Amino acid sequence: MKKLILMAALALGVVSANAQVTVEGSKFTDNWSFGVKGGMVTPMKHHAFFGNARGIAGVELRKQITPSFGLGVEGEWSVNTSSWMDFKSCTVFDHQYVGAFGALNLMNAFAGYKGTPRTFEIEAVAGAGWLHAYNHGKNSYQDDAANSWATKVGLNFNFNLGESKAWTIAIKPAILWNMGGSTKDFPGSNMHGVSCQYDANAAVVELMAGVTYHFKNSNGTHSFVTARLYDQNEIDALNAQINGLKADLENCAGNNAALQQKVNNLQAELDACNKKQPIVKEVVKDLNNVHYVFFRLGSSYIQENQKPSIEMTAQSLKNDANAKVDIKGYASPEGSKAINARLSQRRADAVKNVLVKKYGIDASRINAEGEGVGSVFSVPSWNRVAISTVK
Repeated sequence: MKKLILMAALALGVVSANAQVTVEGSKFTDNWSFGVKGGMVTPMKHHAFFGNARGIAGVELRKQITPSFGLGVEGEWSVNTSSWMDFKSCTVFDHQYVGAFGALNLMNAFAGYKGTPRTFEIEAVAGAGWLHAYNHGKNSYQDDAANSWATKVGLNFNFNLGESKAWTIAIKPAILWNMGGSTKDFPGSNMHGVSCQYDANAAVVELMAGVTYHFKNSNGTHSFVTARLYDQNEIDALNAQINGLKADLENCAGNNAALQQKVNNLQAELDACNKKQPIVKEVVKDLNNVHYVFFRLGSSYIQENQKPSIEMTAQSLKNDANAKVDIKGYASPEGSKAINARLSQRRADAVKNVLVKKYGIDASRINAEGEGVGSVFSVPSWNRVAISTVK
């Protein structure tokens, strides 16, 4: 017994050390599983191993504490199909065992957990519980059922199936000892009237296979998730990055305030502009009402090829009785300022005289002025012109 206690303490130490660094914490509702199992049970001694075997079935409910260690409860019922010690119960089930157990995953405990269950794993299982014998039978000298406490050890050879490892098929050999039986309490159960201390004469061997379903966890998987461990340098780098982002955010807030103020100022200027009365300038609505008469150097004589332009001006005035015309005469830069001033006036008057005398336009509708040297055109010689604008 002391050896078992020492082995259990060693196993728990390994589990504790392994669990500190490998996986993230989980909720109480995570890492639960439920299984069913069945097979055969037979006395360890004094009977034919297979000849006196009986059927047995059971269920398990387990909570995995770490990837290496789990706790659970189980119930098992053996079926009365063979004779032990010339006794055969009249009930269908002749024994039942209900107990608690701990399971140590040897792969994870000694080789480490890799973030997902292995396809094949071995577990060591140990537990204790209540053993009950249904003794009602034709050969029993006691009609009362018997009770005792029992211990159980075994191995689970697990095959985890599928990508998510949600299902496990296992082979489960185990030994169960009656720890307090006597012939009086357990007639027909091979206890021989002695107080049992891991006596092979008071033990049975179980050979079972089972199927277990692992319920889905809050992390979205059916198992533990490997923790992402950070060293202090990584933590310091992440904190520096966070502080930098906070500084950027504060700068953005300041820039946003400045931009908003600029927007407000522009909006105020726009509102002020919208409130101003528009400045209306008289513009030429139609370029067809602007006509050019070009002259030779130093001349105010209207050439034949320029007369169509004067005719177009006259036609515009006749079409609109309210229209008037401004005639501006210009000179090129050759010659003195006084000569060019007089020449530009003569050119404007020459166009006016044609409009009055040839086309009968009232002189009051005509304004003719000399502007001196002109700069209307970039080519100097083109500024020997009179420009008529009908309004």
